[in-house]
Amino acid sequence: MRLQGKIVLITGSGSGIGKSTALLFAKEGATIIVNDIDGNKGNQAVEEITSLGGEATFIQADVTDTDSVKKMVQQVVEKYSRIDVLFNNAGISGIGELHEIEPDDWDRVMSVNIKGVYLPSKYVLPHMMERKNGSIINMSSCVAEIGLARRASYATTKGAILALTKSMQVDYAPYKIRVNALLPGTILTPFVEKYLKTSYDNPEEAMEHIKTRQLSGDVGKPEDVAKAALFLASDESKFMMGSPLYIDGGVVFGKNA
Repeated sequence: MRLQGKIVLITGSGSGIGKSTALLFAKEGATIIVNDIDGNKGNQAVEEITSLGGEATFIQADVTDTDSVKKMVQQVVEKYSRIDVLFNNAGISGIGELHEIEPDDWDRVMSVNIKGVYLPSKYVLPHMMERKNGSIINMSSCVAEIGLARRASYATTKGAILALTKSMQVDYAPYKIRVNALLPGTILTPFVEKYLKTSYDNPEEAMEHIKTRQLSGDVGKPEDVAKAALFLASDESKFMMGSPLYIDGGVVFGKNA
């Protein structure tokens, strides 16, 4: 029970990595606040957690909307008096070379992926500062460190999140708040599955090609990232501050011959 008694807010936890993390954290003793813009997915995640004996609450909120995020944090603090861990997981992908991306699409990716980290952090941090305790986990990506074709907008946001993580750590270290980033490689989430089916004539062939990016020869699973998030959320990582944690199967630091 590595998170026994901790109150954890996970944005975008109705599916994919966020949901897997919520389930794992609950098994480790945390009380989970599931956040998602999709009410059906959020409630389903809570039902799964409680069916396994965990404790969870769903709060529907848009991480790009100031009032929505502010009310969510207030609701959590009123009910539980604190937030021990914030996992800024909510995000969307962006496909296309820079000259192909329409301004509205660019703005949407910037808003969800960057503002969606800024707003929850802004309103959670004062409560952590008051208690001089807390762990914030920001979802970056290995594309913050490498070039990847047709990911201009997405890579921009993930690089920004990594830089923000380091800056936040400097500012909030005096308050005993740790801020770290996760940098996954290709993870087989519902989004990736949908992308393969809608973007390629032969999804199976496309998947085999994607697997070659990793030294592991395979893509990751949401559970792989959830386990890394568990480490950063727990006291086991108390000496990690402003650190990027790679869960990428060897994309960044390796190259197949």
